[in-house]
Amino acid sequence: MMAAHSVNASLNRLVFAVKHASLQSRCCPVPCRAQYSTVHSSGEKTFDKILIANRGEIACRVMKTCKKMGIKTVAVHSDVDASAVHVKMAAEAVCVGPAPTNKSYLNMDAIMEAIRMTGAQAVHPGYGFLSENKEFAKRLAAEGVTFIGPDTHAIHAMGDKIESKLLAKAANVNTIPGYDGVVKNADEAVTIANDIGYPVMIKASAGGGGKGMRIAWNDDETREGFRFSSQEAASSFGDDRLLIEKYIDNPRHIEIQVLADKHGNALWLNERECSIQRRNQKVVEEAPSMFLDPSTRRAMGEQAVQLAKAVQYSSAGTVEFLVDSQRNFYFLEMNTRLQVEHPITECITGLDLVEQMIRVAKGHRLKHEQEDIPINGWAIESRVYAEDPYKSFGLPSIGRLSQYQEPVNLSNVRVDSGIQEGSDISIYYDPMISKLVTYGATRAEALAKMEDALDNYVIRGVTHNIPLLREIITHPRFISGDISTNFLPEVYPDGFKGHQLQAGPRMELLASAAALHVVAQLRSQKVLGNLRVASSSVACSRWELCVELEKERHFVEVTKAGNAYTVDVGGQTLEIIGQWNLASTLLPLTINNEQRMLQCLSRDASGEIVLQFLGTSFKVRVMSKLAAELSCYMAEKVPEDTSSILRSPMPGTVVAVSVKPGDTVAEGQEICVIEAMKMQNSMTAVKQAKVKSVHCKPGETVGEGDLLVELE
Repeated sequence: MMAAHSVNASLNRLVFAVKHASLQSRCCPVPCRAQYSTVHSSGEKTFDKILIANRGEIACRVMKTCKKMGIKTVAVHSDVDASAVHVKMAAEAVCVGPAPTNKSYLNMDAIMEAIRMTGAQAVHPGYGFLSENKEFAKRLAAEGVTFIGPDTHAIHAMGDKIESKLLAKAANVNTIPGYDGVVKNADEAVTIANDIGYPVMIKASAGGGGKGMRIAWNDDETREGFRFSSQEAASSFGDDRLLIEKYIDNPRHIEIQVLADKHGNALWLNERECSIQRRNQKVVEEAPSMFLDPSTRRAMGEQAVQLAKAVQYSSAGTVEFLVDSQRNFYFLEMNTRLQVEHPITECITGLDLVEQMIRVAKGHRLKHEQEDIPINGWAIESRVYAEDPYKSFGLPSIGRLSQYQEPVNLSNVRVDSGIQEGSDISIYYDPMISKLVTYGATRAEALAKMEDALDNYVIRGVTHNIPLLREIITHPRFISGDISTNFLPEVYPDGFKGHQLQAGPRMELLASAAALHVVAQLRSQKVLGNLRVASSSVACSRWELCVELEKERHFVEVTKAGNAYTVDVGGQTLEIIGQWNLASTLLPLTINNEQRMLQCLSRDASGEIVLQFLGTSFKVRVMSKLAAELSCYMAEKVPEDTSSILRSPMPGTVVAVSVKPGDTVAEGQEICVIEAMKMQNSMTAVKQAKVKSVHCKPGETVGEGDLLVELE
């Protein structure tokens, strides 16, 4: 039964009218060419009411299709999600508990009670949470409620990596060499790893989403990997069992979308290239893959269907493969749910996968044959996260979205999101902001659309990974298709540093900042009517300025003619034309006849301007030539010595503290472990020193920048 406060909250706010059409369009796909079919056969009976056992963008996504099909929807939510977008979109909403997932979105008792209260006939689980939980599917069946997904046999068979690998072998699907049993302890892990041969992959048997996975290249890393993977697996899945298999060097992660009904029909809907990853979690995906030839694509598709039929699969699902440089492919796992990156398959096939899942769950046959499935154009998906990409390619960021504007005004752009301006990104849930999808007739066209979309995406209040996403999709290796799951560490061996300005773009940034400074000054004089400023200054059409960027000073000269500004900087002359609407975050400029979209993130009275340029934020300071000459007399702030302190790089929970005051630690020695978003991160010493004081203990919640340990 639900807790009393949850039941009361449910009764108090059970019904929500879907009021704002603009809100629906914000968090649901924007129509684009070959997105997916928006036509539904009204004569085909499915369900009257579906409960979506999820939150955020995937709940909104499912509701979009339900609305198209004329199906009423029920949202469930935690108390902190009471005003979430998916709650407002649904016809009814029920609170299922407090913020922690195990007390709300994983609370089967509360969700079952919500189903009874609302009379929902079926449940769509989305992805994550209960989407691959066979006990949840069993409980629904016992209540006569349809689970929109495969049956419990398929969930069980494919949910366990050990059993799924054995079933794949039996179905003549290529598998990775490895140990088929459960690894008992760290010593056994080392023995098995040596038998297989390094490198090896240690991963959770019941895992997914990159959690509980570690690569080990030697015995020490195997022991450490066993420890962290088992802890993460227990935390994320309630199951700490691990397996070990051969790690394929320089692999590509390519997956096949399958769709099957309850009548023995199964299709493969082409592939998705998912090789761009960080910490085994996908960042950028595309469909189709540049790497596959038609024969390999067909072989992978046929093996995926073989596996689906072997477990009597029905619904949408994904069979994931690792592919080596010779196009040899090996079964990795099967996800028995709707995949996060399903929109790019919808774009190139024209199928609405959520609609197909609902039809199959009701017992309808598939309407398509294998030869009916096209590859029409190219689609790319960027996962936009509230993360700091400069820390391990993305450590979570929390906060409130003070400004939020999706690039939905661009053609062939789709944004799947479940947030809006004012939404909170909390420590409790995945930090995904949205899935940004672009479509084109060719890969080059889709990439160009993605570049524009990222430049036009306004997100304020949290740190986000748009700088990293833009660098990925414009990198020569990515454009050429020379990628693998090692792409990020290979391209950025010292970590992501943002866009590295070359001479030409650097001049553009300096000139843009100078022109913007002049525009702001002129507007201030006009609006405030500052009588102390001489009339000759107000009418001035030439300015001598200094622009400071990355501790380098550049003296520039700006002249004005209408909306155009000519800037002389570093011996170059640049003409900048813009709308110069300082009330807008977006700053569309034409620089020497080339269009650029900048974003003005902040300005202050001292002349400091933060501009987002080519995806990366740059801090510049613009001042008069005289002010620059006098600034050398100002004292500089001494930066904090970070070699003797350890601060938390992210908000999270302290899992373990390995030192105490008086201990001597070596460089690289573990000091404590912080868990954020179910991922465990080892914090280590940067030098050999004695521990002076410890400011944290296991179980405590810490914020980004909080002091953990001081060293002498």
